[in-house]
Amino acid sequence: MARPRPKVVTLTDAAAERMREIMGAADEKYIGVKIGVKNGGCAGMEYTMSYATEAAPLDEVVEDNGVKIMIDPKAILFLIGTQIDFVTEKLSQRFVFNNPNQTDACGCGESVTIVPAKLDA
Repeated sequence: MARPRPKVVTLTDAAAERMREIMGAADEKYIGVKIGVKNGGCAGMEYTMSYATEAAPLDEVVEDNGVKIMIDPKAILFLIGTQIDFVTEKLSQRFVFNNPNQTDACGCGESVTIVPAKLDA
């Protein structure tokens, strides 16, 4: 019997609360958050986040902590096991991706190096 597949991403309480606040205050009706990765930055890849009004046909849809997350299918192997947090520091607030597949990050923190997760058969 196959073991259950883990969620691609999870949210901390702080991240889920902030996402709900942002979507609740928005003018448009959003169903959740779309997450992906794209090539760019000095370390090779950047995380992407945007509002979602619908799920694309091949999106992985995860519901965690009361928030619906649509994951770009090209990003799934890069994000498996990632926890998204929302942190408040002295001069900033931001979402942080705690990704076990991330091997490096640039000095400014805007881009990362990510290797695809190895899935057990």
